[in-house]
Amino acid sequence: MTPLRDTLAAGGDLLLLPGKVLIDGRVQSGQGVLVRAGRFAGIDDAGALCARHPRLTPVPLPDHLLMPGFIDTHTHLTQSLGKSLVFGEPSEIFRRIWVPLEASLTPHLVYLSAKLAALESLRGGFTTAVDAGTRSEGCMAALASAAHETGLRTVLGFICNDKGGAAEIPPADAILDRAEAHLSAFEGDALIHPSLAISIPEAASDDMLTRVSRMAAEARAIFQTHVNEHLVAVERSLVARGQRPLEHLAAIRALGPHVLVAHSTLVTPHELTLLRQTGTAVAYNPVASLWKGNAIAPALQMAELGIRFGLGTDGTRADGFRLMDAAEGMQRAAFGLATGDSSCGGGWLWLDSATTMAAGAAGLGRVTGAVAEGLAADFLLVDLNRPEFTPSHDLPWELVRYGNRDQIDAVFTQGQLRLWKGWPVDWDARALMDEVRALTAEAIAGAGIQRVHPTATRHRDGAQA
Repeated sequence: MTPLRDTLAAGGDLLLLPGKVLIDGRVQSGQGVLVRAGRFAGIDDAGALCARHPRLTPVPLPDHLLMPGFIDTHTHLTQSLGKSLVFGEPSEIFRRIWVPLEASLTPHLVYLSAKLAALESLRGGFTTAVDAGTRSEGCMAALASAAHETGLRTVLGFICNDKGGAAEIPPADAILDRAEAHLSAFEGDALIHPSLAISIPEAASDDMLTRVSRMAAEARAIFQTHVNEHLVAVERSLVARGQRPLEHLAAIRALGPHVLVAHSTLVTPHELTLLRQTGTAVAYNPVASLWKGNAIAPALQMAELGIRFGLGTDGTRADGFRLMDAAEGMQRAAFGLATGDSSCGGGWLWLDSATTMAAGAAGLGRVTGAVAEGLAADFLLVDLNRPEFTPSHDLPWELVRYGNRDQIDAVFTQGQLRLWKGWPVDWDARALMDEVRALTAEAIAGAGIQRVHPTATRHRDGAQA
């Protein structure tokens, strides 16, 4: 325990005086931030704010940047137990790995997987994660418990497939009844935001797609699905429906401002127009493209066209700083080099798309994503007294290219200190990891997973032979 950690973890009002604050995308000095009842209650000149609250003891943080927490617009909380099984695998790993793994998980294993994923997210600076929905049956309570116990703000997807791709396919009416119950189950919950999802458009009938999308819109929740991620899925849609997945969703009126589509890597100019016209948001997952994708979403073009998007991990690695670096790097490799674009977003775009823009894409623009009065106090304290930030000439760019999770001293959600120097302050993360290690091997062995690529050691031995 340290005096600073004790002060930050004590609860109650916090009057913070950071060396720098990221406000509206600009790094500002001399500002004070008041955290009260889980929200940003005051942001002003430090002297003026202290004068208005003489009974509060200011907490000086001269070497820290106070910035919004990162928002992961697309992840899979119930895939953490098998995350390294997909390395080197060809596309559509969900069919051979994720569907069998998630379908085999007990509620307790779902809880462990989600809690481990939430811990990784918080360690990486993510204060919010958008879960795309689990194929494990009847496990929403386990997912919610993991979110509450770790403090990770979670958009919790409920999968409504009626044609496959889930552990159980109930009748359509039962699916819709469960969806309605899911949307109302977390009313008043400070951390859980319900969402409806369909894994991929081909996993649901047109009637289910349109009804679930409309149901989410009426509940002011988001509707999630994976689209145009892999070439084979695009071709299946063309063969079955005569339309690409995004075109089909537009044709049946399942798109809109409440919709968040993951990936959108294989998009035509016409489909970009559809995204813009409907106000549909995109989860840009650069690390997923790098590790297992067929293409890279044209995020720079989306930004230029006014298409809403935020950054997502797709459950790859949970480090918000490295995610921003990958977002910029992939755009530069795929598009910037060929056109002589040396900035590829100028740094600020990737900082915004990991925070404020991501909140909008996740349907949480009025809840979190910025250091602003009235929003939830979901924020990071980043240690700037590091060689990577010395000397500092352009902090937004430096955060994108030099930032790393080991520079995060504190992670707050809903005004509470959740992690200090990478570890939870109110629960035992190492005990969780011990239990995961003890149970995972048996769970993986019994899941019916089919891998195409061998482990690195076996691949090396085969190559040398």
